[in-house]
Amino acid sequence: MVVDESFGLHPQACSFLTGREFNTGRTYAPRVALYLSWCKEFGVAWTEPSLAQLMAFQRWLVEEPLAPRSGRPGAERRYREKGTANQITGTMTDFLRWCSLAGLGVPATVVTMLVEPRFLRFAPPGFDAGEEGQNLQIEGRRLKFRVAVPGYEWLTDEEVYQLLAVTTHARDRFLVGLLAVTGMRIGEALGLRREDTHFLPDSRLLGCQVKGPHVHVRRRVNSNNAFAKSVQPRWIPVEEDTVGLYTEYRYERETVAQAEASDMVFVNLFRAPLGSAMRYDNTYELFKRLAKRAGFRARPHMLRHSAITRWRQAKVPRDVRQNMAGHQSPASQDRYSHASDQEKRDAVELVAARRRQGRVEHGG
Repeated sequence: MVVDESFGLHPQACSFLTGREFNTGRTYAPRVALYLSWCKEFGVAWTEPSLAQLMAFQRWLVEEPLAPRSGRPGAERRYREKGTANQITGTMTDFLRWCSLAGLGVPATVVTMLVEPRFLRFAPPGFDAGEEGQNLQIEGRRLKFRVAVPGYEWLTDEEVYQLLAVTTHARDRFLVGLLAVTGMRIGEALGLRREDTHFLPDSRLLGCQVKGPHVHVRRRVNSNNAFAKSVQPRWIPVEEDTVGLYTEYRYERETVAQAEASDMVFVNLFRAPLGSAMRYDNTYELFKRLAKRAGFRARPHMLRHSAITRWRQAKVPRDVRQNMAGHQSPASQDRYSHASDQEKRDAVELVAARRRQGRVEHGG
């Protein structure tokens, strides 16, 4: 939620956040609040800002010093990066656009001012350009700094093994192993119920016709606010190693009496409240500890990138990868497919070999 200085709810902002996925709402709320606070401080009508005022807001985002991390005298000043400013102005644009469409006081001229026509020079695979290329003209955001596009991070097989090796609890090993094998989002994993884990060779006794061990991903409301992004339910097969990790976790879980009453798969076993479902915040703290022990950066979403990349390397058909990942669009697969060092080396050596063969055939 977003509140004013008197702790009264901001109706438009709260309506904009209602119904969004937990992590998305938690990310969007402070960005919207920052825009509204800036408008209040500088006397700008947030529903009808001019382009000059919005450009001033954009500059303010990167020029206004942030609070120092330390309270010590002489602490170094910190500033937002341009990429962070782009994320904030992007959320602000979505907020104003939504308010305009919902009839909440933002004129359509404000939304028109925030976008400009752009032409797609390189369309993504499967994009329908139209008979005369009319679909290649799109609306681009006007308020956007030019920044280098960061690469998506993923973990190699060796790094996944190292991450598993530095875990000290069976629950954590099962979580890392499950994410690495299934490519689930962290919200989907934390939202799993015990009824979703069908780890028997034959699940017909459970009323499930899927053969072999697997896990179901379903969208539902959970006490820990974990949320499955995909609307459509799906199942993902797992192998014997994952089943073994789960068995070890079950033994560990049974030593905590409070965990027996919970139907959630991943629960607190080592700190209060015991037996309650694990939440996003303590899960990310767990991964920070694991990354420190392993000596490299490791986040839950990197395991999703790793799983989908391995599926591509194993020549799993694109539609199968899309189904297991829970992607609505085939184009979503592209940013999850990373070339390994060996694949790039093989590509160079293949071209070199063909060039050498050509010289031989032509007597060079």
